Amino acid sequence: MQVSVETTSGLQRQLTVTVPAERIDTDVEKQVVQQARTRRMDGFRPGKVPAKVIKRMYGDAIRYEVLNRVVQETFYEAVQQESLMPAGAPSIEFKTDKEGEDFAYVATFDVYPEIELKDLAGVEVEKATASIKAADVKNMIDTLRKQQSTFKATRGMVKEGFQVNIDFEGFVDGEAFEGGKAEDQDLVIGSGSMIPGFEDGIIGKKKGEEFDVEVTFPEEYQSEALAGKAATFKMKLNEVSKPELPELNEEFFAKFGVSSADEAEFKAEVEKNMAREMNHALKTKTKTAVFDALIAQNEIEAPAAMIDDEVNVLRQQAVQQFGGQAQIDPNTLPKELFEEQAIRRVKIGLLVQEVIKAGNLEATDERVDAILADIAESYDDADEVISYYKGNEQMLNQIRSLALEDEVVDHLLASAKVKEVKVSYEEALKPAQQ
Repeated sequence: MQVSVETTSGLQRQLTVTVPAERIDTDVEKQVVQQARTRRMDGFRPGKVPAKVIKRMYGDAIRYEVLNRVVQETFYEAVQQESLMPAGAPSIEFKTDKEGEDFAYVATFDVYPEIELKDLAGVEVEKATASIKAADVKNMIDTLRKQQSTFKATRGMVKEGFQVNIDFEGFVDGEAFEGGKAEDQDLVIGSGSMIPGFEDGIIGKKKGEEFDVEVTFPEEYQSEALAGKAATFKMKLNEVSKPELPELNEEFFAKFGVSSADEAEFKAEVEKNMAREMNHALKTKTKTAVFDALIAQNEIEAPAAMIDDEVNVLRQQAVQQFGGQAQIDPNTLPKELFEEQAIRRVKIGLLVQEVIKAGNLEATDERVDAILADIAESYDDADEVISYYKGNEQMLNQIRSLALEDEVVDHLLASAKVKEVKVSYEEALKPAQQ
C-alpha cells in the first residue's frame, strides 16, 4: 500500500492511497467463489452455479463491495501510518478502478488543530456579582400578580395592559388584503403581538367606537407583498376590560408552591427562587467571559466537519424551541444562522479538552453532588430526584460533564486577573453577550 499526503488548505488534508491490484482481485475472486457456492439460481443445482456466471451477473456489485471494505480498512491504516488525526469522516473519491490495475482513492478530511495551550495568566476577566434588594422582590411579586390577573369589563378608555375585543380589516392602497381581517379578537394592549403601531392606535379609545389606525408594515415582514407598505386598519372596539390583580392571600401563594397564608413566608420563597436564578445567570456570565478570554488567548482553526456537526445540533435545538413541529425540516434552516455560534462551540470544546489534559482535571464527587443538590432543590422530594439521577448513568454523565466544565472554569480563573463588577438584579439576568 502506498500513501501520500497533501495539505490543501489550513486543516484540510488529501490522502492518496494506492492498493495493489492483487489484493483487490484476490478478494473479488474469493467473493465470487463464495457466492457460487451459496447463491441459488434458476437452471443450476444449489452450489453448482459456475463462478463465471456469478462474475458476469454480479461482478460489478461484488467489486464495489470489496472496494468499500478495502477503503475502510486501508484508510485507518494510512492515517496511523502518517500520524494524522481526522476530525470527522472523510470524503472518498475513487481515482483508478479497473480490474487488473492498482486501485487508488483520495480521502479528503480535516485534522484536529495543533494547540499550544496558553492559560489566562495575567488576563483580565470580569466576574459579575449582584444582590437582591427589597425592590427587586416587590417587582417580582408584581410581575407574578400580573401573570395571574383577570380582566373586568369597563366603560373607561383603553390603557396599557387593558384587554380589548375588536373587529378589524386592513387595507393597502384602498384594497383589502388577505389575512388582514378578524372579528371578536381579544388583544392585550402592550403584548406586542401585533405589528408596530397597531396596539398604540387603540389606546385612549372607548367601547363601541369605530376608528382607523394607520400603520406601516416592517421592512422584514414575512409577507413580501406587505413588507414596508403603509396600511389602514378599520376597527370597531367591541369590549374593553381592565386588569384586576389577585390579592396576596393563601390561594395566590398556593399557585407558587407555598402552603401558607403568611406573606413574609411567600416573599422569602420568592426571594430564594430569585437568588437561585440569579446565581445561575451570574455563573453563566462568568463562564462566558472565561471562555471568551480562552479563545482570545488561543487562536485556533475549527475543523469544518466539526462545525457542520455543531450546526446540525443547533438546527435541531432551534426546531425544538419552535415546539418540535414535525413539518419543520432542520436542514432547511440556513447554515449562516448558526455558523458563528457553531465555530465558537467547537473552539471551546477543543480548548477545554486541552485544559483538562494539561491540568489533569476531573469531576469531583463533591462538585457532582453540589450540582445535583442545586437541581433537586426546586422539587418537593429532593432525595427522590437525586436518587433518580444517580440511578441513570446517562443523566449522571451529563452532570459529571457540567461538573468538569466548572472545574475548568475555576482552574482558568485561578491564573486570571479577576475583576469583580457589581450589577443589578435585572442586569444579572440578561443573557451574556457572545
